[in-house]
Amino acid sequence: RVQLVESGGDSVQAGGSLRLSCTVSGYTYNSGCLAWFRQLPGGQREGVASLAFETGSTNYVDSVKGRFTISQDTDKNIVYLQMTGLNPADTAMYYCATRAGSCYLEAYWYVIWGQGTQVTLSS
Repeated sequence: RVQLVESGGDSVQAGGSLRLSCTVSGYTYNSGCLAWFRQLPGGQREGVASLAFETGSTNYVDSVKGRFTISQDTDKNIVYLQMTGLNPADTAMYYCATRAGSCYLEAYWYVIWGQGTQVTLSS
């Protein structure tokens, strides 16, 4: 079965950078989508970035455009989220999720999720 494992979360100061990793196992994919989400204080999961495996097409929520980059290493089956210019509003538990078919930034489209990795910003 498909499994996702996130790693790379840490506590950093504002202005710093982190790279999160999402390791995919259980299937060899050449289509579908992987997206990064974060849990907001009210409990809602906000879509941060998505990547279409076949085309490499990416999409970002406005609040992270120009600061976050999603990319994939197909040899290692890892999808990264490079985060720069971090600020306290980026503090959250970050999750990756995957689905067959098109990419969306709404959480209800995804049924396969990782366990999350915590990112904490200090001012």
